[in-house]
Amino acid sequence: MLAIVYILLGAAVGAVAGYLIRQSIAAKRTASAEATAEKIVQEAKNKEQQLLLEAKERSIKILDDAKREEQSRRVEISELQKKMEKRESLFDQKILELQNEQAKIVEKEKQIDATKARLDGMAAEEIKKLEAVAKLSTEEAVNRLMAQVQERYHEDLMGRVRKIEQEETDVVEEKVREILTPVIQRMGGSVVAETTTTNVTLPSDDLKGRIIGREGRNIKVLEYLTGCEIVVDDTPGMITVSGFSPIRRQITKRTLDKLLKDGRIQPARIEEAVEESKKELALDIKKAGEDALFQLGITGIDPKLVQILGRLKYRTSYGQNALAHSIEVAQISAMLAQELGADVSIAKKGGLFHDIGKAVDHDVQGGHPEIGYNIMKKFGLPEEIAYMSIGHHEDKPKTFEAVIAKVADAISGARPGARKDSVEQYIQRLEDLEKTAASFPGIEKVYAIQAGREVRVFVRPQEIDDFAAVRMAQDVARKIEADLQYPGEIKVTIIRETRVIEYAK
Repeated sequence: MLAIVYILLGAAVGAVAGYLIRQSIAAKRTASAEATAEKIVQEAKNKEQQLLLEAKERSIKILDDAKREEQSRRVEISELQKKMEKRESLFDQKILELQNEQAKIVEKEKQIDATKARLDGMAAEEIKKLEAVAKLSTEEAVNRLMAQVQERYHEDLMGRVRKIEQEETDVVEEKVREILTPVIQRMGGSVVAETTTTNVTLPSDDLKGRIIGREGRNIKVLEYLTGCEIVVDDTPGMITVSGFSPIRRQITKRTLDKLLKDGRIQPARIEEAVEESKKELALDIKKAGEDALFQLGITGIDPKLVQILGRLKYRTSYGQNALAHSIEVAQISAMLAQELGADVSIAKKGGLFHDIGKAVDHDVQGGHPEIGYNIMKKFGLPEEIAYMSIGHHEDKPKTFEAVIAKVADAISGARPGARKDSVEQYIQRLEDLEKTAASFPGIEKVYAIQAGREVRVFVRPQEIDDFAAVRMAQDVARKIEADLQYPGEIKVTIIRETRVIEYAK
């Protein structure tokens, strides 16, 4: 029991001793921390004092710099103010001087107006005196003077007009030659005039009876199926096919050739031959259209339009094959467009299809320009291409490419040998040309020469002077363009001749 008491006492004494030791250690640590804190606070106060001193020095320096800058600016402003005041004084002086000058000018203007008024009055008095002396008014004197000048220098003026026109014509012709010469050289080639074949040669005249048949049944069937008239006359070894449609005439000719070659001429065989000829001709027409497109390098055309194009192979105009003419116009149009900077594709297509209306003009009512325009619009060709069908027949086409197609059409159709007329058509054309040119007053005689490519007009010199002759040439040319249809161009020559005859006795 006593041992337990001792243990408890030892423990209590140890606890008290430990507590006292901890208190002593804590007190020492607290004293050390307080000393450290005081040291830190003191250092902070010292640093704060130093920063305040530095800031005060900087502020003093900034104030000094600002005062110096302000003083410098005040000096500059003072100098600028002095300069402005000096300029203002100079401006005031200039304004006064200008006002003085203006007043002087106004005074001079008044003096000039007064002088001018006096001169006008003096001139009016002089004119009145001159009119009284000459017994002419001013207007009458001017008219008489102008008449004298016109009479004296009339020939010179006319010569100058003719010279200017000739110079302009020479320049234009030179430029045209530069453009057209390489084009025509590239298109140079032989030209063969064609006519629609309407005659069928017979190996023997005995075949005429077989073609007619018993009581005319063979020829009736043939005419009914082809739509053409078969003329069997006294011409030896030949029969004639007559009809408006060139396609039907070609079918009839092919059918007769087949019948003559086969030897069997009867209604049943005639029907077979007509059907065979139609199929062969359809294939030939299609191939002709495709060959034309291939030759020109044109693609993307509707097959039905190609078929219509091929029909031109069996159409002629003044003896010129219509398809060959269209291909030639397309080639010339493309070359001209390239030379002139126009759209080559539009010019080529428009040139090829410009006469497409002629392929069906025997079957469709209307003129071939309008028919061709409607056909091209139906197959979706652009307006600028379709318009060429109409534009190449107008005096002033609306588009550049249409003008090119018109020129190419004239070049292709007007070449020597490209087209031909019958004797009746040729004579009628010359008569119409002479009659049109002779419709003007003051004309004595008119002669159409060079196969209708030139018309020479002789005028009465006492009625038509040189100036009127120039105007008459222009008027005759315009009337020919408006009233007549002709291939190529016609040269109009006005001849005014004065002869003086005297006899020595």
